[in-house]
Amino acid sequence: MGQAYSAGLTVTDSIVLRKDRLLPLKGDVLVKKGDKVKAEDVVAETLLPGKVVPLNLANKLGVTPAQLVSYVKVKAGDKISKGTILAENKGLFGMGFMKNSVASPTDGEVESVSSHTGQILLREPRIPVQVKAFLDGVIAEVIPNEGVIIENKSAYVQGIFGIGGETTGTIKMLAATPSEELHADKIDDSCKGKIIVAGAFIRLAAIDKARKAGVKAIITGGVDDQDIKQILGYDLGVAITGHENVGITIVCTEGFGKIDMATKTFELLKQFEGFKTSIHGRTQIRAGVIRPEIIIPLEFQEDELTVVESKLPVLEPGTLIRIIRQPNFGKIAKVVGMPEELTKVESETMVRVLEAQFEDGKVMRLPRANVEVIES
Repeated sequence: MGQAYSAGLTVTDSIVLRKDRLLPLKGDVLVKKGDKVKAEDVVAETLLPGKVVPLNLANKLGVTPAQLVSYVKVKAGDKISKGTILAENKGLFGMGFMKNSVASPTDGEVESVSSHTGQILLREPRIPVQVKAFLDGVIAEVIPNEGVIIENKSAYVQGIFGIGGETTGTIKMLAATPSEELHADKIDDSCKGKIIVAGAFIRLAAIDKARKAGVKAIITGGVDDQDIKQILGYDLGVAITGHENVGITIVCTEGFGKIDMATKTFELLKQFEGFKTSIHGRTQIRAGVIRPEIIIPLEFQEDELTVVESKLPVLEPGTLIRIIRQPNFGKIAKVVGMPEELTKVESETMVRVLEAQFEDGKVMRLPRANVEVIES
């Protein structure tokens, strides 16, 4: 019998991670191979080009484009400030009366001056961009002018869905059990700067209170998709999330709706309460899957940083799985059988199935495409 492979989520108390930290365009790398870095350290920086501002100088001066060269006072590459005179005519009869001039509306530099169109292109000041390490670790590789690869040993959890960018904080358990709903009255000033852990669910009122209290991030089993829509102000669609400026990062470990957090995930987070943690909500479900991540750096010796070649997660008896289709969406089960024969499902199609045993002991046959492996 051949092995069956399935997409999976990783939940583990120890893994060696390698993370690329790259600039959007070429710049300067500020660290060297072997350096130890903290999540907050800037490892690379660059300057993004500013916005281009076009001005029709010839038109503003009342001259032809060909005549502009006689009146323009700047050239390509010149640094300018707001109010710098870009061009000026000699006034009535060349005597200085009723002289007309054009001043720069912005700081920046001159991109180009055209005697064919009469236009000048100004570029606003360059925008500094810094890339931080995001996680405590060691610089394993430097990519000249582009960025670095950071290695570390961590406890690690992948989520199903998230919103909000990269942040760091310490874990604070607010839920006592994986099935608990986190209510707003449990969030207070002691949560400021923390990554709080709910159980099965958190509602909009509690999310809003967490934002106001200065909570860095929320880890929850499930969330209402309509609450997410209200936070964002738009429907999610199929875009990549994780770039939203909503004042907080949210990671769902199970899915939408009230879904108990997987016991393994909950216990792992509980084990590392008080530990510094890096977290982000970037999610892409379609091709090139991106998962939100919860990274809890551990103490390590550098000789421990040997990355084991990753293998596709295998569906076999004993494998822990999560159901990713209704009516059992989000539930955790264990594979107890892998029938060889094709089975007809509700859609009348013949598919390969597996036998899964739920926590209450119930055994069901499920299409293999409707599950994902929980890796450890």
